[in-house]
Amino acid sequence: MLQAYLGRAGLKTLCLERSRAIGGGLATIEHPRWPGYRHNIHSFFHRALDQMPWYRELELERRGASYLEPELNVALLLKSGDALCWWTDFERTVESFAQFSARDAATLTRWREAFVPILEKILGPESRRPPQHPDERRAALEKTAEGRLLLETSALSPLEFVEREFTHPVAKAGLLFFNGLREVDLRLRGFGHHIPALLASPAKAQMCVGGAARLTDALAQAVRGSGGEIRTSCEPKRMVLERGRVVGVETTEGELIRSRFLASSLNPQQTFVDLLDGPSELQENARKFEYNLLAPLFALNLVLKAPPRYRTLEKPFMVILGLERYEQFNDIVRHHEEGRIPPTVMWGACPTLFDATQAPAGGHTAFMWEKLPYRLRSGDWDSVRDAHAGEMLELWTQYAPNLADDTVGWFARSPLDTERELPNMRGGDLLVGSFANGQVGYDRPFRGAGQYRTPIEGLYLCGSSCHPGGNITGLPGYNAAQVLLADLGLSQFGPRH
Repeated sequence: MLQAYLGRAGLKTLCLERSRAIGGGLATIEHPRWPGYRHNIHSFFHRALDQMPWYRELELERRGASYLEPELNVALLLKSGDALCWWTDFERTVESFAQFSARDAATLTRWREAFVPILEKILGPESRRPPQHPDERRAALEKTAEGRLLLETSALSPLEFVEREFTHPVAKAGLLFFNGLREVDLRLRGFGHHIPALLASPAKAQMCVGGAARLTDALAQAVRGSGGEIRTSCEPKRMVLERGRVVGVETTEGELIRSRFLASSLNPQQTFVDLLDGPSELQENARKFEYNLLAPLFALNLVLKAPPRYRTLEKPFMVILGLERYEQFNDIVRHHEEGRIPPTVMWGACPTLFDATQAPAGGHTAFMWEKLPYRLRSGDWDSVRDAHAGEMLELWTQYAPNLADDTVGWFARSPLDTERELPNMRGGDLLVGSFANGQVGYDRPFRGAGQYRTPIEGLYLCGSSCHPGGNITGLPGYNAAQVLLADLGLSQFGPRH
């Protein structure tokens, strides 16, 4: 993202990628045993990417990254056969909530209406620009009714907000899962607004046609189209300093690549400790950067003769299984803290129901993800991975009985596998850093290194450890481009004419 915008401004750029393939979490692979079946192993569910300014400005749809947003967007399936559903049509979502609680359905509508202007005037613009100093932000928010409501709601945790506003245990569970657990720690105060903000958003879960890697391919086209170079299997060994300024990178093969500036998408420990011989205070701040307890993912990927067939729903996009009541979240947290595998709550999809290009004719792929602890109290992930995957498949088959006959094969990936493949996701943290202990907004990743600038002249940050955080949004790179181009005295940022 950053590289594409720098190239559009006329700069010569080079990206160093340690892996053989670019894209990081935007990976779509074929397992050697089942060629032709494409699996999205890290990232699949995207949100409103085709509404992002960078998507339009870089012309990514023309470059091959197109998106689908299925109508039955999310379904929480219960053992009883009932389902709590989120639709692209909000009124249908309200109707689904009303089947469980008329009061909660009305509350849903009330909070959505209250937060539409907050999302449009405050939260949306804030995510697409460098963060404001917290004191200045609070002073500005306190001047408007929308701002004051945002501050009041943000003071809560997502868990506190849902407990205060909603009554039915299934409604609470669904809201906390879809609008909370996948994004932030539900116990974390300062994020109570996440629930109503996501309700207010017209954007729902999306998928990239052809697989998540198509977005990588489109971005790479944008980079190369502006004269940028991307090198794979090229690992940096250290950043080179002269008179306190970064002047280049030395690779593990001994090549010295000089540059006016560097931008790192790595996590703080990799950037400031592993690669930089900088001030001790800076290294200590980087070492203290914390990761999410609840972010690591376990993935089960299936190769199928037919898609999962659920008893009560046809063609749901995201499916949540094993979640019956919101009190389960406390149990999940306790298991993570103790390093034990909790009773399974998982979510996933069958991409080929909506995009036949991701499997051979007549074939299908499907997956389920589960949040599990990175460190296990007993055993290790390499020894227990496949056994746990079998348990997940057994539970999945209870909801979709045809999987017993229609599963051709499967493979699993643990949080440890994630870290091995993507070391920036330390501890398997797909969000690349917690929002706790001040690691948010103006001070993300830590005080003095926010705003995408670092205390080292010539060194910038552009990854998920920056504002606004992890997930596939493109916004850390988009915002970093604004800062870097401004520092270079270049104003080119919008679409070229």
